[in-house]
Amino acid sequence: MNKPRAQRPSSDSEWFRRTVLVLCAILMGLVSLEFAVRASTWGYLFAYPNFVLTARSVLAERDAGRYVHDRELGHVPRAGYAAPGTTIEADGLRRTGEQVAGAPILAVGDSFTYGDEVNDGQTWPAQLQQLTGRRVLNAGVSGYGFDQIVLRAEQTAAKYKPAVIVVSFIADDIRRTEMRRLWSADKPYFVIEDGKLLLRGVPVPPRADPASTLTFWQWTLGYSHLFDFILRRLDLLHDWYGDHQRVLAPGTGEYLSCLLTARLAELQKQSGAKVIVMAEYDPVVWDDPAFAATQRHMTQGLLACATKNGMATIDSFNAMAATGAPRKLYATWHMNEPGNRLIAGLVAEKLR
Repeated sequence: MNKPRAQRPSSDSEWFRRTVLVLCAILMGLVSLEFAVRASTWGYLFAYPNFVLTARSVLAERDAGRYVHDRELGHVPRAGYAAPGTTIEADGLRRTGEQVAGAPILAVGDSFTYGDEVNDGQTWPAQLQQLTGRRVLNAGVSGYGFDQIVLRAEQTAAKYKPAVIVVSFIADDIRRTEMRRLWSADKPYFVIEDGKLLLRGVPVPPRADPASTLTFWQWTLGYSHLFDFILRRLDLLHDWYGDHQRVLAPGTGEYLSCLLTARLAELQKQSGAKVIVMAEYDPVVWDDPAFAATQRHMTQGLLACATKNGMATIDSFNAMAATGAPRKLYATWHMNEPGNRLIAGLVAEKLR
């Protein structure tokens, strides 16, 4: 009598069993790596914060002190704010020195104009005042896109009636026009319909609670020190920590910013102030040739549009390159005092 054969497991069940074993092995490996990374820093071995939420909360707390919400621009410097080396005066502009009589020069732009990483007297607007003997108003605001810079120029020009308006930008400001939110702060933005600009996002809502803007993955993987460690090494924390919301397709900002120069031309016509559009440069331009080529292309395109619309322009690239060591003109990410002195000299020469 033949004994019954033992039934072999089906191929489907065998595949499922092996898949589960592989997944368990991967999971155990990741858990082991997580604790290994935490053990290497000790401080996080027994602490389990959400790194994304922590970073956004710190940014929100810092910005709450430095800025005040603005319905038209998103945020502006807080009047009366003071920190070591930084003074925001009662008019909400950064200090450039003693008051000088006469029609002022208005400087608008991003953190390069505002002067991140340097003291009040070391910003290029402050040094321009020293070089020319004319009053210079520093209306730069860190984090602004080129759209906000143009709106800021229109807003402050109406108030201060300047003789000259210097509009400074870096190439990344062009990309920022494609966003409706940057670094957790909502902003105004433009859309293009039938070749014309239409302003959207106003009145700009106040900054949202950082905990309300996290995605599912940020709520889960945000607790992983291993994941944070990997992204940090790959230099990908900018978008992981930053709360950025895109509203226009990548590349649209170049055409949009070109259209915005027409608004500056209209401002020049209506206000009677001479408008100078000036390009400054991210320090990475001097480290990465491919990045530099992209940034130069975007920058030169915007300057060409400004020239076409009847405005004077300054491209600081050649002057910086001529120093032989342009990287020494930066603190970390922004211009240091010598770098800002060079920029101020270029503006002073253009004014002459």
